[in-house]
Amino acid sequence: MATTPVIRFDDTTKRFGDVTALDALRLDVRQGEIVGLLGPNGAGKTTALRTLLGLVKPTSGSAQILGVDAWRDPVRAHGHLAYIPGDVSVWPELTGERILDLLGATWGGYDQAYRVDLVERFNFDPSKKGRSYSKGNRQKISIIAALMTRAPVLVMDEPTSGLDPLMEATFQDALREAKARGQTILMSSHILSEVEAVCDRVAVLRQGRLVENGTLEDLRHLQATVVEATYTGTPPRVDALPGIEDVTVGAGVIRLQVRGSTDPLIKALAAAEVHTLQVREPSLEELFHAYYDEATEPAGT
Repeated sequence: MATTPVIRFDDTTKRFGDVTALDALRLDVRQGEIVGLLGPNGAGKTTALRTLLGLVKPTSGSAQILGVDAWRDPVRAHGHLAYIPGDVSVWPELTGERILDLLGATWGGYDQAYRVDLVERFNFDPSKKGRSYSKGNRQKISIIAALMTRAPVLVMDEPTSGLDPLMEATFQDALREAKARGQTILMSSHILSEVEAVCDRVAVLRQGRLVENGTLEDLRHLQATVVEATYTGTPPRVDALPGIEDVTVGAGVIRLQVRGSTDPLIKALAAAEVHTLQVREPSLEELFHAYYDEATEPAGT
């Protein structure tokens, strides 16, 4: 018998007046999974996370953590999770150490040895007062505070906002360790490389609706293979081949996409004066933009 999902959005719908911010979202996250929630501004990501945190009452449906309805029983639901927001405010007169003490006590306890380790790994100085911290250091407080609880569920909304690339790598390592311990993670992020690096599965929202939900491999099958070749002489003639799209020819370079088998293309290129050939799967960013023209998306929640 299947176990209860750690996180479940059960036809979760949220309307603000005439605007449907979240439209019958159905999404399960299992124990030990890292799932990335993707979508441009206005897609419904933040609304989804707020329903899961019990901050927003769904118009219909529910958001659950370990079977607990987040709106009906938020205290019990919060006992299972730690949250990392993308915009962190701290007490200006408290030191970083005292802020971490307070946040740890609010959750109900934390792993003190792990906290020391995290402070060192994130190169965080806990002796300074909150008012002196940069955005990146305020973000480190939130990350350390959430991770040190070892909460079964980690919910994150743009968690690396303000971090430099080195700290982003440290954060990714910490997420992999959390996954290895069996913690479950749902993260919203605009940093596609980060999602690609750590997530087991990607859920793509568009105007409040879930339009894709699967592994990166699942999503890549929906997109053409990217091919680039350099040549001398006459450009290879490939337009009439099956599955060929978006052909661009430059000075000695041809770029294109192909759906289905690449065999006809490879044979055509072999007959030309081709010097180098690159065939690769699309990146997450290319997959993402296959679903969106961000310029046409409305700004919103």
